[in-house]
Amino acid sequence: MSDAHLIESELSSESVFEGCLLKVRKDTVRLPNGATSVREYIHHPGAVVILAFLPNGKLLFERQFRYPLRQVFLELPAGKIDPGEALAETARRELREETGYLAARWEHLGVMHPCIGYSDERIEIFVARDLQGEGRQELDHNEFLEVVELSPAEARQAVFDGRITDAKTITALFWLERC
Repeated sequence: MSDAHLIESELSSESVFEGCLLKVRKDTVRLPNGATSVREYIHHPGAVVILAFLPNGKLLFERQFRYPLRQVFLELPAGKIDPGEALAETARRELREETGYLAARWEHLGVMHPCIGYSDERIEIFVARDLQGEGRQELDHNEFLEVVELSPAEARQAVFDGRITDAKTITALFWLERC
């Protein structure tokens, strides 16, 4: 099946804003019917999220304040891909920095796109097993979080009762059926 009747093509593109993390673009596009329109979107470097299994079968989670919504969220370990960094290296680095753990076994599960209407962000989903370490965090100077453990069943229940509302965490938890 062809998607040609749905594809938009870029006619021009301009930078509207460039910050430390995000860049905002404004593109003029040709629509499938030949008309033109404007598309504004956020360019994001991408990120990883990690289903990290402890030897006791529980998963590592974090409680972290997220400024845009001004509340503490319960979420899986995750972080931004640095320029030139391989995806697997980002996952290893983020797990070590945020939780203090290393994993002997890694598997890439898939990718999710959290906000397709206004961002090109992608989040690569990993599973980490055979965790080792003391749990000694190496947080960035402006990062504050608390590590907690939940069983997969407790995590699913936290989604259903509204304690977990973070899209990357919910999506990654969906992959538990394959782990």
